[in-house]
Amino acid sequence: MVKNTLHLKAPGNWINDPNGFIYYKGKYHLFYQYFPYAPVWGTMHWGHAVSDDLVHWEHVGVALFPTRYEDQNGCFSGSALERGGRMNLYYTGVHYKEPDAKNIHVNEGDFESAQLMLSTEDGFTFDNFGGKKVVVPMIEDVEIGDCKDTRDPKVWKEGDTFYMVLGSTYRGETGRAVFYRSVDGVNWQYASQYRSERFGRTLECPDIFRVGDSYVFVGSPMYIEQEAGGYEHHAVCMPADFEPETCKLTLHGNYQYIDYGLDLYAPQTNVDKEGRRVMIAWMRMPKAVEKTGCTPWNGMMCLPRVVELEKGHVYFRVHPCVDEYFTREVLAQEKVFAGERAVSEPGILDGEEAVQKGTMAGEDTSGLGILNGEPCRIQVTLKDGESLDIGGFKIRAERDFIRTDRSSVFGGVEGHRMISSTPKLYGNYKLDIFVEPNLVEVFINDGEYVISNVVYDLGEFLSGRVEKIFTGNKREAV
Repeated sequence: MVKNTLHLKAPGNWINDPNGFIYYKGKYHLFYQYFPYAPVWGTMHWGHAVSDDLVHWEHVGVALFPTRYEDQNGCFSGSALERGGRMNLYYTGVHYKEPDAKNIHVNEGDFESAQLMLSTEDGFTFDNFGGKKVVVPMIEDVEIGDCKDTRDPKVWKEGDTFYMVLGSTYRGETGRAVFYRSVDGVNWQYASQYRSERFGRTLECPDIFRVGDSYVFVGSPMYIEQEAGGYEHHAVCMPADFEPETCKLTLHGNYQYIDYGLDLYAPQTNVDKEGRRVMIAWMRMPKAVEKTGCTPWNGMMCLPRVVELEKGHVYFRVHPCVDEYFTREVLAQEKVFAGERAVSEPGILDGEEAVQKGTMAGEDTSGLGILNGEPCRIQVTLKDGESLDIGGFKIRAERDFIRTDRSSVFGGVEGHRMISSTPKLYGNYKLDIFVEPNLVEVFINDGEYVISNVVYDLGEFLSGRVEKIFTGNKREAV
């Protein structure tokens, strides 16, 4: 089986949205939208991965695949809930009215959506041929939902009642959240809906949950970003009020982006074994990663983030399991890596084109080798005007913002955002940076904001003033 560390990646071919994220019977389960035949979007299956600690992941195969009329053209996104010792998976099934005769895996026309459920007693065996049940048929009343674009059920329980929220659209013009209630998690009744221009034209992947005594809304509105060089659909969050008795939703203030790199999409949350609210999301990749001897792959997940609410602002903080993984601080007398060559002390390093010098622990570093292919963590508090260069990925404190620039490490891809920026930071520039060959995640001021950028051509050398660098422990995945 394919194993990943820190970030769950496509086990070859294509993945997108995280689904069915749950801690169940002593393991974390994360399902994901999966097309197993090519590194492109196609007829959706649910892939399945498990972890003991949210850091070391093992892919364990396909969980859901099309078998019914209602899901014959794809098992779209959904969630998981434990009930009576069983894991219940809820998802959207789609049926194309007129499949493309030349490619049955894509559709540019109309389709129908319904919400289905499949129950498993162990979290590893899935009866796709006899275990699926339609729990919310295709919606025919446009005042309740859209027959096509109503999807991504998030199911949870409060008190003795089960709740489901679906993303939808009102006449293709305004996004809306549609609520259902149930006494048993199987038989559902329409409860209410909430429309908002903040949901764009169509809302995807809605999620509502408690953080302390308050609620937070998370979702992915479509068609809200019009800036050239950027995606049009984005993941957002905001404080909210939710009344379980009536399913009345009230949103407070303007939304904030979940991640200001704007590559992140379709987040899903659940609670970890300690009861913390944890989010994982899909990092969109405009092209596949192709390496000799490996199946091309496209799509990965961000590292797990703890969601907290402070003074009306939603924070996304590094999960304690990630902290525990990065236990080895790389000091001046210890080994750092330049490509495949280990150097006992970061004095003279053989660079790609010239001999470069580097020191660590608070001093200027010019040409310091960083881990090649393994995750590392860099911590620094910048001053205004200071910058880091991580293998060609640039981070700079500038005019009270943190800005990142991936233009030299994006594999020549055009038509995508190269520069990312936080909102104003009011003089605080504390950075916690997680680096892998295809993803750099920058946590600013203990999760006040996050910038995560997909990259393709990250180099081996670090320059700039740093305070601490950590490498991960070497425990095998799962």
